[in-house]
Amino acid sequence: MFGNLAVMLRARTGPALFQGNENVLERIWRMTEPARFYINYTWKIGNFPFSIATLVLGVIVLLIAVIFSRYLRSFMRTRMERHKHLDPGVQYTILRLVHYAIMIVGIFAAFRLAFDADFTSLAVIFTALSVGIGFGLQFIAGDIASGFIILFERPVRVGDFITISGPDSKLTEGRIRSINLRTTVVMTNDSVAAVVPNSKIVNQNLLNWTYPERRTRISIPVGVSYNSDAEKVTETLLRAAEGVQFVLEDPKPSVQFLEFGDSSINFRLLVWTEKPRRHQLIKSAINYNIYRLFGEAGIEIPNPQRDINLRSGTLRFDADARTLTADGNGQPESDAEGATAAR
Repeated sequence: MFGNLAVMLRARTGPALFQGNENVLERIWRMTEPARFYINYTWKIGNFPFSIATLVLGVIVLLIAVIFSRYLRSFMRTRMERHKHLDPGVQYTILRLVHYAIMIVGIFAAFRLAFDADFTSLAVIFTALSVGIGFGLQFIAGDIASGFIILFERPVRVGDFITISGPDSKLTEGRIRSINLRTTVVMTNDSVAAVVPNSKIVNQNLLNWTYPERRTRISIPVGVSYNSDAEKVTETLLRAAEGVQFVLEDPKPSVQFLEFGDSSINFRLLVWTEKPRRHQLIKSAINYNIYRLFGEAGIEIPNPQRDINLRSGTLRFDADARTLTADGNGQPESDAEGATAAR
């Protein structure tokens, strides 16, 4: 039957598509034999055979894993966003773990197809990598391990507002935007992205303003003169917190009497907010109100005062020269400002 079909096709198409007993597909296949030879030619690196064809297959498998991970995470994110009670940090952790799992499977499959690698061969690769890690990549390996610790232990989560020591021992404050395999991206209040190694978050002390809940208490200390009325100071401080943006009405602001200081009696105004990243703005607004209201109420914020004890001799203050001199040597001891500060 196939012989008759070939004869009919040859009769209809003519000799252009047929040559001898070959049809057009067979001729094309024969003409591509040199290219197929080079594509399928096997090279070896150690115990790992590979060819251009197997490398292309490995790359295709890896791309399929990346695309599948992207679409699966998008599907899961859409589903999880419908559940408002599910914490955003938990959602992020689940999505990252799904991505890592798919990519690990994809990488193993790609190695299997590209290099015909088995688990024994992969063990050799990991052994060689471990030597490199031991000599030069220990910090990167520590960051990667810390990334998994952050995802599982969750000392910080995406969306948390943290304070951590930055370059030159300066404090860096910002909201966590993403937790990657090796680094964590912190977006500061100045809209600057600070890239922090994961090992630094795990090994160093930091402040997490939103752990375990979003409400944060802000403390504003202030000292007043010993001549001030404590009840009046308390009322004035509470008035200073009224109407300040981002300050919560529940819990209500409160005032604490801290201590009797050297030069002042010290209080502390406590307010609550759900916007911890705005704590500097909140403090500034309240301090403006305190300065204004204290001035209106006649409440003094004292300067530090010191006692001067003389073992012998006397001090004389010359108002015209604005100097303080000691009898006997006539040398100025301090200026008028020092005299007024002395008690």
